[in-house]
Amino acid sequence: MSTLAPDLRGVRVPASLPPGWAEVLAAEIAAPYFAALQAFVASERAHAVVYPADEHVFAALACTPFDRVKVVIIGQDPYHGAGQAHGLALSVAPGVRPPPSLANLLKEAHADVGQPLPCDGSLVPWARQGVLLLNDVLTVREGEAGSHQKRGWERFTDAIVRNVADRGRPSVFVLWGNHARKKARLVDPDRHRVITGVHPSPLSAHAGFFGSRPYSRVNAALAELGHDPIDWSLPPRAS
Repeated sequence: MSTLAPDLRGVRVPASLPPGWAEVLAAEIAAPYFAALQAFVASERAHAVVYPADEHVFAALACTPFDRVKVVIIGQDPYHGAGQAHGLALSVAPGVRPPPSLANLLKEAHADVGQPLPCDGSLVPWARQGVLLLNDVLTVREGEAGSHQKRGWERFTDAIVRNVADRGRPSVFVLWGNHARKKARLVDPDRHRVITGVHPSPLSAHAGFFGSRPYSRVNAALAELGHDPIDWSLPPRAS
């Protein structure tokens, strides 16, 4: 516990929450709502299947340390199908077929920046470069989208966004769809770059997501802020 902030001494910190992020989020972790949230998720796991696995709940934070965040992409809640969610918004574990929203993301990446269609839907290479793939809600019951909403995760992820936005280093925030745009209130658009647009889901992708060129727009915004661009390429499909 020596790496954690002093006010976390004696507080139960989830084992999969990286120490650097635990320091940043110390006030949230020590708050009563967070203990209640963790108890709720544990109770859910005791009688239902919950995604992602416990060790992957904070995978987005583990892949993208606080001081390396350059881009924040907000999702809604984890995929609720077997084997899909692995803790990164919109991403699936290596070897898993991309769900429709992710497939649309990859199609637009191909059209926008020429990325070859990848072998699977793991976006870990993006996360390793500083793209925080953050869901608004970090757990879900199998087959029940939105089942863990309004239990405390939104407050926790608000704190993540707020802390990134309050750093001295400006970032790019990507908010697709009405749900993600609720986080815009936490970001000063005069300091950061905020890119909003239509969600890539099949219900809305043809209403403005396709052709929106978000990847080149993110890299243009990063250049304005003095950051290196993101290499959006992923391991390609075998020819």
